[in-house]
Amino acid sequence: MEIDILNKKENKVLDRTEVKFDCIYSGEATPKLLDVKSKLVALLDSKKDLIVVDSLQPHYGQTKASGYAKIYGSIESLENIETEHVLAKNKDAEVVEDAESEESE
Repeated sequence: MEIDILNKKENKVLDRTEVKFDCIYSGEATPKLLDVKSKLVALLDSKKDLIVVDSLQPHYGQTKASGYAKIYGSIESLENIETEHVLAKNKDAEVVEDAESEESE
């Protein structure tokens, strides 16, 4: 899987950097959102807790997907702005399982 950054824009009002990218995955299935997030963390030299992958849209008939991610300046900004369902889809599987086991107790 290869990620090409198309556009990187600073949004000072919302304390974040907005990134548009293409994900090329020849010979593979469409990558999972968390795999793309891990790759972006390494590529953009950021913390995993501060990145939110908002969307990943595959192109019909191609081994390519367009995506949109946001890198926040702080955890507080991220939690105040992002909706719960976007945060939920960006959490690791282990974190989700731990939270579910705590709720059931």
